[in-house]
Amino acid sequence: MDLTQGTFKEKNERSKKMMLWFGLIALFMSFAGLTSAVIISRTRPDWSKELELPQVFLISVFVILASSITYILAQRALKNGNRETTTIFLFISFLLGIVFMFLQSQGFKALIDSGYYFTGETSNPKASFIFLIAFFHLLHVAVGLICLLVVIYNHFKQKYTADNMLGIELAGTFWHFIDILWIFLYLLMYFVG
Repeated sequence: MDLTQGTFKEKNERSKKMMLWFGLIALFMSFAGLTSAVIISRTRPDWSKELELPQVFLISVFVILASSITYILAQRALKNGNRETTTIFLFISFLLGIVFMFLQSQGFKALIDSGYYFTGETSNPKASFIFLIAFFHLLHVAVGLICLLVVIYNHFKQKYTADNMLGIELAGTFWHFIDILWIFLYLLMYFVG
């Protein structure tokens, strides 16, 4: 397929999707580097084997997974021309993202209450990696929430239709990526640690 062929709209959509994928690949590589660092560092003698992930991190896996499902339902409703249902599911996705962020803060609090810190005398490499990975991911969830707000705003302006869903699709791709990323990161921290 020749990428230079098609209408201006088709070329514009392809270029925006390609830019998003370049960004996601770069993000993936960043987390791949962190994953490699965890795998290599777990052989250190000061790696804390007794440190367990707070239960709230597991709950957050299900919350963020639910937010992806509601986002898919919002896209499906928009394709079917049901704007009210789209609005409801977009708001639910956004609220679940907020709940996810709250649960992450509770996870940080649980670690600190257990005596683990990012740095300092009571820190260890495992705890530091948990803080670093969860916080780095949380920053991307915040970006995802901003994207969802933009989608909600544009939805209210009736920018999206069944024939024009580029913005909602781009935001959805990013949102699903960070959702899947958290599931991977949770499993990494649970099983590798």
